[in-house]
Amino acid sequence: MRRALYALLLTLGVAAGLMPTDALAVGEQLPDFTLRDIDNKEVSVKDFRGKVVLLNFWATWCQPCMVEMTHLQKMHADLGPKGFTVLSISADDARSASMVKPVIKRNGYTFPVLLDKETKVVSQLNPSKTLPYTVIVDREGRIVATHMGYNPGDEVGMRREVEALLSGPDLPGGE
Repeated sequence: MRRALYALLLTLGVAAGLMPTDALAVGEQLPDFTLRDIDNKEVSVKDFRGKVVLLNFWATWCQPCMVEMTHLQKMHADLGPKGFTVLSISADDARSASMVKPVIKRNGYTFPVLLDKETKVVSQLNPSKTLPYTVIVDREGRIVATHMGYNPGDEVGMRREVEALLSGPDLPGGE
């Protein structure tokens, strides 16, 4: 009953124009974008072409995001040598963006962290602005999966998706 009610409300919200529907879909090419990282250097997503990338949208005030990021760090450390990276994108606004770098340093995260203070990229890839929000991109820059929110255990499925892409036929020299 709950699922049916949720589906009805979601449908009515979309039909009434209350919920954005223009998120990029699985199979589409990830658009190029450039943001500044926590050290104020410009980073372009096209620099990661040839790698499997997990884009993770989060914010310092989002508790599920903080839990998920510990798992993403492990994936980044374990699978990085195989051609994988986590590209973390903070949706913190200008007021809370100063808290991002201390959170990253305190937790020892080593993946690139970008700031989207004006939520331009968040709005394009995740118009509902659900956090955390994850987009998995293959070596050619195609979106292969998206995940809204985080529940314990979600990281297991995401890791499987990433490992399948890393061992897939699109590897240089692969079949």
